[in-house]
Amino acid sequence: MKPQILILAVCVIGVALTANAGTLHGKVASPGQNTVVYIGPIAGKTFPASPVPFQIDQQGSKFEPHLLVVQQGSSVVFKNDDNLSHNVRWPSVNNDTRMGHNLGTWSQGDSRTYQFEHPGVLLLQCSLHPDMAGYIVVVPTPYYAQATTSGDYTIRNVPDGHYTINVWREGKRTMETKQVTVSGDTSLDF
Repeated sequence: MKPQILILAVCVIGVALTANAGTLHGKVASPGQNTVVYIGPIAGKTFPASPVPFQIDQQGSKFEPHLLVVQQGSSVVFKNDDNLSHNVRWPSVNNDTRMGHNLGTWSQGDSRTYQFEHPGVLLLQCSLHPDMAGYIVVVPTPYYAQATTSGDYTIRNVPDGHYTINVWREGKRTMETKQVTVSGDTSLDF
């Protein structure tokens, strides 16, 4: 009898929490190919990172995917699928060179894993192949979306509240930010 009451209580709490969650959606003008929209840090809130690592492959002397969005604290496995050696490095995080890192060089079939503890944008490079480039955007919350090529984005299950929304676009030197109050279905264009 007691386990049934516990299950019922968990279900009621779950419904109550999602009842106060909304959807943030809109359009980003001139999005380019790679645009990320995300909610910035929320005072007093922390979020568990993904327990499953993300992956970036080095295939055909390219980073695949070219852009990866991960939540702060998540790990990324960098795998070399090419029949030649590759390197993975990022010279900075948000232009802070103290946060740059070099994972070294490894051969086909090998991989390296790194846990990203700080939010920010990283330009991935291969020291051996200067034309290789990719990006990781490390976001502080689980509330993010990659915009479509036409600029549409949707972030689901956002708790009602007031937030700072950030937009990162590949090729742009600065990030755009706006304030928004989410209450149910909320629209915000950039």
